[in-house]
This record gives sequence, structure tokens and C-alpha cells, in this order.
Amino acid sequence: MTIRALVLDLLPTPVVILRLDPAAPYPAWMGESRSFFTASRTPTELSIVADAHVVPQAERPAESYRAFRVRGPLPHDLVGIFASLAGPLAEAGIPIFPIATHETDYVLVAETLAARAARELTAAGHSVHGS
Repeated sequence: MTIRALVLDLLPTPVVILRLDPAAPYPAWMGESRSFFTASRTPTELSIVADAHVVPQAERPAESYRAFRVRGPLPHDLVGIFASLAGPLAEAGIPIFPIATHETDYVLVAETLAARAARELTAAGHSVHGS
């Protein structure tokens, strides 16, 4: 199964992306993130995406992001989801941070580029809500 157009929701809460040492403990504040939270531990890093407002100011990166959520759940045999989003954004020079979950996919873009990203995705045939 392949895709052509997607329905996306631009989530209202800004998030931040943090990279910690791979052996670092999970921060105590991460349980306070309610709008968006994900953590991945690999041999080289502990990567955390969380609501910006729960991250202590001293640990908060300068740049915040907004998440575009593909309305799901999506069937697992659907092909080309990220490609259909990444292509038009790449052509517009907008970098992305993709995240997949069991039910759907997310594309994070810098908060300063979110409105432009929404326009580009709409121009590419997708439907964006909440922008």
C-alpha cells in the first residue's frame, strides 16, 4: 500500500530535542511531559524529545520544535509516509527530525519554520490542521 496525501495535525506545544550521554539516568522531569515525549537509548546516546516547558532552563536547548502528527493509526504496510513529507520539506530547505511510533509518524521542524513547513506540506497536497 502506498500513500499520496496525508492528514496532519500541527501539535500546539513546542518540544525540545536533547542528546545526553548514553549512560545518563533518565531525568526526573521527563515524566512531567504530557503533550509529547519519547526517549531512545543507544550505545552512543540517550536522545529525548519532550515538552519544552518541562525541561529545566539550564538544560533546555536554544531551539524548540513543533511536531506534525500524521493522523493514524496507520497500517504497517503503508509505504512512503516519511518520503511524502520529507521530499517537499527538503525541496524548501526545511530540515526535519522524524519519529515513528506504533500507531503513526511525526515530523518535527524548528518552531521558527513551522508555519512555512505547513504551507509547503499543504502545497504538496497534504492537509494540515492546527497551523
